[in-house]
Amino acid sequence: MAKQEDQFKKVLSHAKEYGYVFQSSEIYDGLSAVYDYAQNGVELKKNIRDYWWKAMVQMHENIVGIDASILMHPTTWKASGHVDAFNDPLIDNKDSKKRYRADVLVEDYCAKIEGKIDKEVAKAAKRFGDAFNKEEFVSTNGRVVGYQEKINSILSRMASSLEKEDLADVKLLIEELGIADPLTGSKNWTEVKQFNLMFGTQIGASAESSTQVYLRPETAQGIFVNFLNVQKTGRMKIPFGIAQTGKAFRNEIVARQFIFRMREFEQMEMQFFVKPGTQKEWYTNWKETRMKWHLSLGMGADNYRFHDHEKLAHYADAASDIEFKFPFGFKELEGIHSRTDFDLKAHEEHSGKKLQYFDHEENKSYTPFVVETSIGLDRMFLAVFSNSLKEEELENGTTRTVLKLPGVLAPFKAAVLPLVKKDGLPEVAREILNDLKWDFNVFYDEKDAVGKRYRRQDANGTPFCITVDHQTLEDKTVTIRHRDTMEQKRVAIAELKDIIKAEVAVKTWLQKM
Repeated sequence: MAKQEDQFKKVLSHAKEYGYVFQSSEIYDGLSAVYDYAQNGVELKKNIRDYWWKAMVQMHENIVGIDASILMHPTTWKASGHVDAFNDPLIDNKDSKKRYRADVLVEDYCAKIEGKIDKEVAKAAKRFGDAFNKEEFVSTNGRVVGYQEKINSILSRMASSLEKEDLADVKLLIEELGIADPLTGSKNWTEVKQFNLMFGTQIGASAESSTQVYLRPETAQGIFVNFLNVQKTGRMKIPFGIAQTGKAFRNEIVARQFIFRMREFEQMEMQFFVKPGTQKEWYTNWKETRMKWHLSLGMGADNYRFHDHEKLAHYADAASDIEFKFPFGFKELEGIHSRTDFDLKAHEEHSGKKLQYFDHEENKSYTPFVVETSIGLDRMFLAVFSNSLKEEELENGTTRTVLKLPGVLAPFKAAVLPLVKKDGLPEVAREILNDLKWDFNVFYDEKDAVGKRYRRQDANGTPFCITVDHQTLEDKTVTIRHRDTMEQKRVAIAELKDIIKAEVAVKTWLQKM
């Protein structure tokens, strides 16, 4: 656990030092759980968004995108259930005066047990070497099985209590487990209470005529209310999907873990409308498709797992999370949900307008069922960034910090470096830069010794460094260095585009799906 905390601190430090993420309003001591994406962070975030959009929309003929407004008619949130039921169970510690999410306290307790499982697995892997079968060990080792049964029992009880709104039992569970305030160790807890997460505001010219509206807590409802508009104007046939990326807002009282849980965040969602009765088949299909998208980035299959929900939301008939191994443990990264026809029927009821699809083949109208895929862009950013940050020991005994971002996502694809700031080398380097920037985001750096510049670009995640030296003036070749292997090659300037493209093109990466 200490090692995980140490790694997470390095992630936070590196994100700021290299211009990826800043604390919002830092000169005023910041605003809790609100962050700004800096000059490199905004590029990485955009590249993740584009990679998702190309895979989700561009590569599917039957999926289109929209950009719905953040402010919506307030009845939207009544119909969706957010006004009445969008709550978090909160508990206060009487001694520290700190407030926590009760379910997160329990989940963190379970995460510590998972840490014990990881230790057992690591010891066994070391003992058995190449003969080690992790899957068999986890399912047969008595100690590990016991740990897992305890986790399942705790989470199952909590889910059942929350579903029944038995908040007294949630508090009882916290007391039985001996969960203490993480800051002070105090176990002096208040009762558990529900707290609505929506941000409210007013719209109108004056206080007397203003209307209460909300900053949207999710992007999905903008898709549902536009279902018929998109279907008719796009002449879409079932099954089809509507995708959207955009900001959502939740008044998280216990926002934490850097950009993992924020008050202002961005979602990438797709709602797939299907014929009733086919939703389970499509749910399975989208689970597989979405996992393939994640794995295409090469961040390691062991870092992902499915968590199928035992207790389902009232609108769902199946639900699963894709969890990722963050520095603080496995946490939800993406959700795939079979939402039935709940949303469209709820909006029909509250609006008085029909939201049905006329099936010409069957000559009848029906309310489609929906399969949803929803991923947090900020969480995906954190997953990519934290997984990519490495410290490597080199053969000469030194170490280097390297950000091994997937090439397709890296903010800059290459850095162009003149060996010295004279003899015409900067001019040639600028010519190369000006040619490459039509196709790639490239960086120019002429400060410090070339070795220092290499290290700087390694830490910034740039896949290639291109060095212009005196030989370049003679034969129009340059040295190209690969970030991950540190291998250096002499290549013709004319070959650079193809070399870079082979490593960073979206097609190269998405074809791995």
